[in-house]
Amino acid sequence: MRASVVLFPGSNADAEMVHALRDIVGIPTEISWHKDHELPADTDLVAIPGGFAYGDYLRAGAIAKASAIVGAIRRHAERGGLVLGVCNGFQVLTEVGLLPGALTRNQHLRFECRELYIQVEAEGPFTFGYSGVLRVPIAHGEGRYQADAGTLSELAQKKRVAFRYCDRDGKLTPETNVNGSVEAIAGVYGGPESNVLGLMPHPERASEPLVGSADGRKLFESVVSFYAARRPRT
Repeated sequence: MRASVVLFPGSNADAEMVHALRDIVGIPTEISWHKDHELPADTDLVAIPGGFAYGDYLRAGAIAKASAIVGAIRRHAERGGLVLGVCNGFQVLTEVGLLPGALTRNQHLRFECRELYIQVEAEGPFTFGYSGVLRVPIAHGEGRYQADAGTLSELAQKKRVAFRYCDRDGKLTPETNVNGSVEAIAGVYGGPESNVLGLMPHPERASEPLVGSADGRKLFESVVSFYAARRPRT
C-alpha cells in the first residue's frame, strides 16, 4: 500500500498527515503538489490535509477545486481508490463534488480549536474493525456540515454518515455539536464503494500518546487492515 499527501498553497497539516501515515502506521508516503497532473504511480490512498488552501479565498476549498491535481484525484476516487480529506481536505472534497453537502461558517461564527469526541456511525475503509467514541481535536471556522433533506436521507439509507459529534459516552447533545452541523455530522463517506471519507476533526493530530490521545491512530490502522483484507496487492 502506498499513499500520497496532496499539498496546496496554504496547507498546514501536511507534516502531521505524513507522520501519521508513514511513521506511525508504516505506509510509504509521498507528497503530491497541487500543480501535478498525475498522482505518483501505484498510489492507493490520497490524503488531503487540513489548512487554508489558497487562503480560503471566496470560501474554503473553492479555489483548490480548480487545481491541476483534482482531475487525478477524481479519477482515482471513481475507480475505487481510497481518498481521505481532513478539515480543509473535507471542504475541498465537497467543493469538487466527491462528497455530498457543504461546509459552512460555524453556527456561532467563531473559530473552534479544542479536543472533543466523535462517535463512529458507519463501517467503511476508514472505520473498518472498530467502533465507539474517539477523542480527537478540531481547528476550524467553517466546519458546519449542511445538506438538503434528500441528501441526508440518502446518507442515512446508504449508511454513509461516518462520524457524529458526541460526549465521552457517545451521547449526542446540542452542547457537543460545537459548530452546529446538521444532525451533528462530523464526517461522511462517498464514492462508489464508500472509498472517500471527509471529516472535520484531525485524527492525525491524535495518533500517539505523546500528544494526549492515540484514538486517531485507529483510523489509519483501519485503512491498512481494510486494504490487507479486501484489496490485496497482486
